[in-house]
Amino acid sequence: MSNNATSFLEVKDLVVEYTSEGSVIHAVNGVSFALERGKTFGLVGETGAGKTSIAKAILRILPDPPAKIRNGQILLDGIDLLTLEEKDMRKIRGRRVSMIFQDPMTALNPIMKVGKQIAEVIKLHNKISNKQAEAEAGKMLELVGIPAERFNEYPHQFSGGMKQRVIIAMALACNPELLLADEPTTALDVTIQAQVLEMINKLKRDLNTSMIMISHNLGVVAEICDDLAVIYAGEVVELGSKETIFDRAAHPYTVGLFSAVPTLDEEKERLVPIIGLPPDPSNLPAGCHFHPRCPWADEACERESIPLREIAPGHFCRCIKVSAQEN
Repeated sequence: MSNNATSFLEVKDLVVEYTSEGSVIHAVNGVSFALERGKTFGLVGETGAGKTSIAKAILRILPDPPAKIRNGQILLDGIDLLTLEEKDMRKIRGRRVSMIFQDPMTALNPIMKVGKQIAEVIKLHNKISNKQAEAEAGKMLELVGIPAERFNEYPHQFSGGMKQRVIIAMALACNPELLLADEPTTALDVTIQAQVLEMINKLKRDLNTSMIMISHNLGVVAEICDDLAVIYAGEVVELGSKETIFDRAAHPYTVGLFSAVPTLDEEKERLVPIIGLPPDPSNLPAGCHFHPRCPWADEACERESIPLREIAPGHFCRCIKVSAQEN
């Protein structure tokens, strides 16, 4: 976990719940992590683990109802975003914290020219004329590799990769300090994915932007992140630097994720999947939430609530089967 003295963003004991047809969905259950300025932090896990809910809680755009933040703090340079009035939060969205959404098709207005959509963001946060905002929007298009001449085109005239570049231009339009990237390359083919990742990395370096990268793709995480948290059933099950997690994965869920990924340096006749499915978030298992799928589980795992423990300097794991000596 990052040193609090140098942390730019701190998420402390965040709890998010949804209410659906009388059931309570436990989406995020006491998540804590910290991010240093200029660094990239990865949130990794299967679909439904709670990664996007964490990002939307940071930006305070969870749908209310049905979502409620039940507990926690989100400190940006020491200011708790959860205590701010909505009018103050609107000044932070887009200017200080921005988000690249997973699906560009739903993030763009289909009946509005793409350049106008970027200019709208710039105009909202800067006291400039429409003409100046449009000129800045043209520069942002050029920055992400789209000719400024395409300013007056509509989203349907762009390919999937180009739409994602427009979304990135919109997110970076006001040079935010923190970028939340919610699986920004999932809908793209491998070649375009590599180009977009390279572009995000370059823009992050050039603008000294901090970033949270949400992904279930370990290759993307390896390419772009400095530190990462593995999320399962709304909890952090493993936390540490990228090198630590990739070289010395400790939690059985993390080990399972790596076992299910093909590698070039060793031959495998068959990949080893993680058995079963993620638990129903409205009815989470007692004890360790992973125990129904875990090859190491015993009766203690079914009874006890497992804390996140430091098993090596800066390396945290939520498993009673893992000791500091073994790591």
